[in-house]
Amino acid sequence: MHTLTAQEQSLAKIFSDDYVFTIPGYQRPYAWGTEQAQELLEDLLGALAAAPEQLGEAAPYFLGSIVLIKATAIPEATVVDGQQRLTTLTLLLSAIRAAVTDSGVQSDITGCIYERGSLVKGTQARYRLSLRERDRAFFREHVQHEDGFARLTALTAPLPDAQGRIRSNAQVFQAMLARLDQAQLVRLVQFVITRCYLVTVATPDLDSAYRIFGVLNSRGLDLSATDILKAEVIGSITPSLRDAYTTQWEDAEEELGRDEFGELFSHIRMVFRKAKPQGSLLKEFKEHVNPAARPQGFVDEILLPMAQAFSEISAADYASQKHAEQVNEHLRWLNRLDFKDWVPPALAFFVRHRNQPEAVLAFFRGLERLAYSMLVRKCGINERVERFSSLTAAVEKAQDLTPPQSPLQLTPLEKHETYSALNGPLYQTHSSRAVATLMLRLDRLLSDGSASYQHDVVSVEHVLPQQPAPNSQWLTWVPDPVIHEQWVHRLGNLTLLSRKKNSAASNYEFAKKKSAYFTRGGVCSFALTTEVLQHDEWTEAVMAERQARLLTALETHWQLQGRLSRADLAEAMLADLGQISDDALFELESTKHGLTATARETGAAFRVLAGSQARLAWSGQAHGYQQLREELIGAGALTPTGDGACLVFARDVDFNSPSAASATVLGRPDNGRTSWRLAGTSITYAAWQDNLPAGQPASGRSER
Repeated sequence: MHTLTAQEQSLAKIFSDDYVFTIPGYQRPYAWGTEQAQELLEDLLGALAAAPEQLGEAAPYFLGSIVLIKATAIPEATVVDGQQRLTTLTLLLSAIRAAVTDSGVQSDITGCIYERGSLVKGTQARYRLSLRERDRAFFREHVQHEDGFARLTALTAPLPDAQGRIRSNAQVFQAMLARLDQAQLVRLVQFVITRCYLVTVATPDLDSAYRIFGVLNSRGLDLSATDILKAEVIGSITPSLRDAYTTQWEDAEEELGRDEFGELFSHIRMVFRKAKPQGSLLKEFKEHVNPAARPQGFVDEILLPMAQAFSEISAADYASQKHAEQVNEHLRWLNRLDFKDWVPPALAFFVRHRNQPEAVLAFFRGLERLAYSMLVRKCGINERVERFSSLTAAVEKAQDLTPPQSPLQLTPLEKHETYSALNGPLYQTHSSRAVATLMLRLDRLLSDGSASYQHDVVSVEHVLPQQPAPNSQWLTWVPDPVIHEQWVHRLGNLTLLSRKKNSAASNYEFAKKKSAYFTRGGVCSFALTTEVLQHDEWTEAVMAERQARLLTALETHWQLQGRLSRADLAEAMLADLGQISDDALFELESTKHGLTATARETGAAFRVLAGSQARLAWSGQAHGYQQLREELIGAGALTPTGDGACLVFARDVDFNSPSAASATVLGRPDNGRTSWRLAGTSITYAAWQDNLPAGQPASGRSER
């Protein structure tokens, strides 16, 4: 019998003398990218913001599980699963240590990263975590040692993949932590160490450790949730109808395939959840979808229509007498994206409007534009989930999706940021997969429609080499290193290959490169590359003309006209504010809780208007606004809706400040000066108030 232990342990315990973690050489290299690092820190900051003043009273925040080969009472532990979490958490601690100025805090953090050696005891430093041999020294020098982090973020030399990811994630943490003051940094590290937990699963045997790892990571976990839900839903249906509903359920599962059927349930959860998942599929499906409450309705009105919609969306197989091929073209390009956050609003729209081809075409044209803009702008998962959840809510409310303020449309600033990124050094700023996807989309726009893009390998190649050989013709065309750096990674100098890149061939002279590298058997598969072949020389003027033409194609397709920079918007906002009267209408919307509220600033009070919605219960820390809220409920000013989903203002209610009003709506303390926005705009109450004449009364002045 092998002893197996599983414990919930705080990071104070994880990064203590109880554990000495080693990543074995057979593990894959460190693989977390900037998106995962950003998501981790965003989630930690979000949990910290919701924590009470006394962190000891905060609920534990779980970071997942790690699987170890470890004997009882011996600190040495081989990491079978969990190196990504442990490495990134160590990097985060190092980043916080570099950002704080208090030497005592720095020393405490160092104690979590490694146990100092002792000259008196004759002991050497013992690192809490040792990476694979090839990355171990780099990690110790640049992350674990006290003075290494600043050197790490400043490194510009090319690095191996794993070390490059460590550097990139360090730069992400550095930028995010720079927004926090010293008190917030100290509170963050206290929260991370004392309130964040990992589940450690330990066994002294390698085989059993891998069996545990396999069970924890098998896709069967989420997919088995559909089997449990099936038993509960079908079991709640009238016995005489169970066989028929069982057949319908199983037919849908067979048509999609078991994996895709499980994926469908994840998307259905998001349609109802409208926020980033915080628990298991099974738990959240029961909580937010609750299929057992109306089992037949769930199958007839939700599962089967969405299974059919998911099948057509995934296969780009929309059938209609009008616009079918145009819709399927947009779907094919949506399906090429690495992220699938766009699927829930697509499902919500498709089941409602699939028989309205004009509306379907307009929606999926807009959805492709929005999703690709988010790819270009490198939006993180939290931003994507929030935006697509807003879009799902708008679809469910049958809102018009064509106005500029609709969540389907790009704002002038988003257009500007999209265009600017496309006009920048894309190859340098974006992942190779993202650049290849964008280049393929562009190639399709330039082709005659005959391209199918079924190549096993597609890679992005520089026409002008990144490092031209000395005395090559490239240097006669672009001799200035500054001009070379300005153009080498931009669209105008990039093309596509239907093969893997060849570093030697990349430096061929232009004529040889065209004949031996850009074609296969004298034939080129891509419109982008075919047009390169038509040039006899490759100068700055050629790249500039091509850059402008390619940008115009994307600008036209994604409708990026009417873009405005932040400076342009600030100027326009100030002009607008000068025309807004003191009797201003404000809106507050919470996508997460499905709430909308409107209010009017009268100068004497901040008046929330009848019909506005509020959360059912107070969920934040104790505050005087909670008592005010209870008094309004007791007086009948706030009453439950018929379906019990939320509270509604039965009459207009005057508050002495916008924060008192927003706290009552959201059921927690809140800064109303940033939550309330002028109706139909993105202008906050604070910006509106800051531009009022000095003597003009406003309830928000009491909050300054």
